Amino acid sequence: MKMKKLLTKITGLAALIFVLAPELALAAAAKAERMVIVADTRKFKGWEAWWTNLYNESHFYFTLLTVIIIPVVGFIFGCLADLIMGRIGIDLKSRELAEH
Repeated sequence: MKMKKLLTKITGLAALIFVLAPELALAAAAKAERMVIVADTRKFKGWEAWWTNLYNESHFYFTLLTVIIIPVVGFIFGCLADLIMGRIGIDLKSRELAEH
């Protein structure tokens, strides 16, 4: 049991050294300025301009809205696909196989 604890500690230290080695190597250089990522909003109008401005102003709200919108749009597309397939005669509600 002691050997297992020792092996766990050695593995943890090795992983820590592996993770921190790049930081130690970069410590000698001067720190770079933080990079700012923005979207160019000059060519957009309407909702596209609003969306890119939201991205530029708050990445948190942009992410939150994106996470909410994607499932809602997927639900709407799924309902539309079900409606269209029902209209053309494809019945996905019954579970009977066509081979039987």
